[in-house]
Amino acid sequence: MARRTVPAALEALGPDGFEGYASIFGVADGAGDRVAPGAFAASLRRRGPQGVRMLYQHFAHEPIGVWEAMREDSRGLHVRGRLVADVERARDVMALMREGALGGLSIGFRTRRARRDAQTGGRTLIELDLWEISVVTFPLLDEAAVTAVGMRPEGLACAVRSAAATVRAA
Repeated sequence: MARRTVPAALEALGPDGFEGYASIFGVADGAGDRVAPGAFAASLRRRGPQGVRMLYQHFAHEPIGVWEAMREDSRGLHVRGRLVADVERARDVMALMREGALGGLSIGFRTRRARRDAQTGGRTLIELDLWEISVVTFPLLDEAAVTAVGMRPEGLACAVRSAAATVRAA
C-alpha cells in the first residue's frame, strides 16, 4: 500500500465557532465599492477583534457573539468568531449556518479615506473604521461568507472517521 503525505490544518473551531471572510480585496460589491488591501489595518490596531461587534443582520440590538480573531491576508479580511449559546438568536444562527441556510458576512464601517473612479462611479476604500461585522442572509459582497462552522462533538467524530476513510481510499 502506497502512502501519501498531504498537508492538513486541523484547528478546532468549537461547537459555537465559525470563520470566514468579511471582506475580499479588490472585488466590487453591489454598490460598486472595492476594499483595498490594508484598509482595515489601522482600525484593527486600534480596536482589535474585541472592539468590533458581531451582530445579526446589522441590527445593533441583536449582538449574537464575539470575534476572537481578525487579520488581513492576501485575499481579504479573515475573521474567526464564536456565537454565544446563551443567546436565542445565536442558537438559531448556528443551526442555520450548519444547514447552509445562512452564511453571508457584511461589514459595518465608517470610511476614513477613499478614491472615486470617475468612469464607474465606484470607490476604492483605502482606510476604514470597522465597527461591526454581521452574519447576514444577503451580503452586499457575494464573496463575503462563512467558510467553516464548528461541529457538535458527536459530529466531529463522524467527520474524522469519514476523512480517514477518504484518505485510506486515495
